[in-house]
Amino acid sequence: MAVLSSHPDSTQIEAAADALPRIRRYLDEHPETLTTVPVLVEDNQQELLLPRSAVELLAAVLHHMAAGRGVSIVPEHAELTTQQAADMLNVSRPHLIGLLQAGEIAYRKVGSHRRVRADSLVEYMRRDDQRRREAADELSAMARELGLD
Repeated sequence: MAVLSSHPDSTQIEAAADALPRIRRYLDEHPETLTTVPVLVEDNQQELLLPRSAVELLAAVLHHMAAGRGVSIVPEHAELTTQQAADMLNVSRPHLIGLLQAGEIAYRKVGSHRRVRADSLVEYMRRDDQRRREAADELSAMARELGLD
């Protein structure tokens, strides 16, 4: 699954912010070898066993919601229109087309339309985030060398 960003209201943001530290704490305190995580349903005190990977995904969703960002979950193999992909990147559609044509993001043509795989888009986002972090680290190092920090 790819977790991609749509917008929670203030009640949902508060609930996510409340739940996130408890879920993170539980995951941190219990070994990764634990394949299932018990979840207590408050209404009837029934315990559910969820796959650890599902709870880790839930923690990622709560992180975005607590920050006020909406979240959409789509299968990695899902295909997006160029407008959907541009919206996910928060760029214009023509800019996205340029990225596609430059080979930065994999796509396929269906007739005259381009379709972008969600996993390809997420991979591009990861690479772009990494490039940004490296550039920021380089600027910080330059600032330290110049005594500007």
